[in-house]
Amino acid sequence: MRFPIAWQLGLTLVLFGVLGTGLTGYFAYQASRDQLVKASEERLLTATRVLMRQVTVALKGTATDARMFAQHPQAVRILQNTAADFQQLSERNVALLFERMLAVHPEYFQMRLIEADNYGRERIRVDRGMGSILHIEGEDLQEKGHYPYVFDALRLPPGSVYVSRASINHEIGAHAGEARPSLQFSAPVRDTEGNAIGLVVINVDLESLFVQLAVDLPPELRLYLANGRGDFLIHPDPARSFAFDRGQDALVQDDFPETAVLLSGSRPREDYVVTSGHHTGGASEALVAAFISQSLPGLEAEDEFILGLSQPLSSVLAESNRLAAETLSIVLSFSVLAILLAIVLVRALVRPLHQIVSGVRRFSAGGTIGELPVARSDEIGELALSIEHMVTQIHKQIEDLHEQQDKLDHLASHDSLTGLPNRRLFLDRLERALARARRQETQLTLLFIDLDNFKAINDVHGHAAGDAVLQAVAQRLQSLLRESDTAARIGGDEFIVLLEGTWDDASVEHIVHKVQASLSLPVPYQDIELESGGSIGVGRYPQDGSTASTLIAAADQAMYRCKTERS
Repeated sequence: MRFPIAWQLGLTLVLFGVLGTGLTGYFAYQASRDQLVKASEERLLTATRVLMRQVTVALKGTATDARMFAQHPQAVRILQNTAADFQQLSERNVALLFERMLAVHPEYFQMRLIEADNYGRERIRVDRGMGSILHIEGEDLQEKGHYPYVFDALRLPPGSVYVSRASINHEIGAHAGEARPSLQFSAPVRDTEGNAIGLVVINVDLESLFVQLAVDLPPELRLYLANGRGDFLIHPDPARSFAFDRGQDALVQDDFPETAVLLSGSRPREDYVVTSGHHTGGASEALVAAFISQSLPGLEAEDEFILGLSQPLSSVLAESNRLAAETLSIVLSFSVLAILLAIVLVRALVRPLHQIVSGVRRFSAGGTIGELPVARSDEIGELALSIEHMVTQIHKQIEDLHEQQDKLDHLASHDSLTGLPNRRLFLDRLERALARARRQETQLTLLFIDLDNFKAINDVHGHAAGDAVLQAVAQRLQSLLRESDTAARIGGDEFIVLLEGTWDDASVEHIVHKVQASLSLPVPYQDIELESGGSIGVGRYPQDGSTASTLIAAADQAMYRCKTERS
C-alpha cells in the first residue's frame, strides 16, 4: 500500500517538526547548562579567593596579637623574675589582658606565657572553659618544652612568629580546647640583649575560626580545608576531618583528583583548580567545586592550606532543568498539532522551524539568538516566544551572576568598614599614577596617616567606638580630597592619601594642616566625643623615591618622625 504525497509530506513535516523542536530544546538546554556551570565555577572561585583572603587576614591578625604580647614590657619583667610584689602584679595584669583577648576572640581557646628555662614551664595560662574563661595557676601549670611550638619557636629570629601544623589538641587539661582542631601561634619574648627568654603562645580553634569566616556563605555551599599533604582538616562529613589523627587516610586528591596538581612539586602558574561532575569520597551527587592553595607569607608556618568550596550541580542546573521541561512540553504539543495540520501547514512550517533552529544554533555558538517568528499567532509563534523567554531568563541569570561577582570583586578591593580602597587597589592606582607622572614629567605626593590614641579608644570604649572613629576619618578624608585623588585604608588605624599633580612645599604643608585639623575634630559616639588626631608623613615623587615601595616607605618613615616629635 502506497501513501499519497500529502501523507508523505505530512509525515515528513511531523518528523522534521519533532526533530527541529527537539534540536531546539537540546541546544537551548546544552547552552544554558554550559553557561550556568561556567558562571557557577567563576562565582565559586571568586568566593573561595575572598574567603582565603579573609583566612589569611585572620591568621595574620592572630600572629600580630602573639607578637604584640611578646613585646609587652610586663611579659619581659615576669620572665626576668623581677621583685616578687611587682612580678605578682605584672602576672595579674598580663593574665587580665589574656582574659580580655579570649573574650574578644571566640576562636582563641588558650593563651600562655611560657618561660624558656625549667623545661618550658607555663608562667601564665588562661583557658576557655565550658562557658567561662579560666585563669590556671599553681600546680596546674605544666611544662611544655618538649613541644615543637616551644623549642622550634625559641630558635626563630627576632620578629618572627611560629605557626604549627593543624592537629587535634591532645594536651592534657586543655579544657574547651581538648580534642579540638587547633593551630598554635608562638612569638618569642626577648630581653634587652635580644635573647629569647620565653614565648607567648595562642591556641586557635581552627574549626571555630572557619565557621565565623564562612557564616555569610549561602547554606548550599560546602567548605573544605586540607593541609599541604592533602589531609582533610574540615569536611562536610565530620568522619573525614582529621582522619590522619585516627590512623586513616582522607585526602583531597582522592576525593577531587584534579587537586593533585596543587600538591605536586612542579606546580603550574595557577594556584587554583575548578572542577564539576561526580567525584569520589562518598559524594553521591555531582558537584561544582573550586580549590585554592595558599601558604602563609611572612610567618614561620609548618604547613600550607588548600581551601575549597563546592555546590551541588543540581542546584546550579535547577533553572536549566525547568526550562528543559518547558521545552519538552512545547515539543510534544507541537508534534500533536503537526500531525493534525500536516497537509495544510507543510509550507508554513518549514521556514519558521528552520529560522528557530538557526537562531538556537546561533545562541549556542555565540550567545545571541537573532530574530524569531514571534509575531505569528500559532504554535510556532508560541514556540518562538517561549524560546525568546527562555533566552531572556538565561541572560538574566548570567547578569545576576555577574552582578554578584562584581560585588565580590568590590569587597576584594575595598575596605568593608570604611568603604575606602584597600591596600591592593591603592597600590594598583599608585602604579598607574607613577606611570602617568613619568610620562608627563609631573609629581606625586603621598600622605601616610597613623591615628593617635586609637588603641586607647579601642581599649577603653570598645571596638565599636574604634570603628566609629575609622568611619569618621574616612568620611573626612573623602570630603577634603578632589575626585582625582585617592584615600585608602591599608591596615588597622593606618590611612594613605595619593595626591596627583605638582604641588609646592607650601601647598603640601597647607594640605597636611587641613587634614590634621580635620582629624583633630572630636568624633561623636553615643553620648561622648572621641578625640584621636593623627600623625602624617609626606613622601613625594620624584624627590623621595621613584617606585611605589620607596615612596610608601619614605612617607611611613616621615610619619614616624612626626609621631616621635609630637610625643
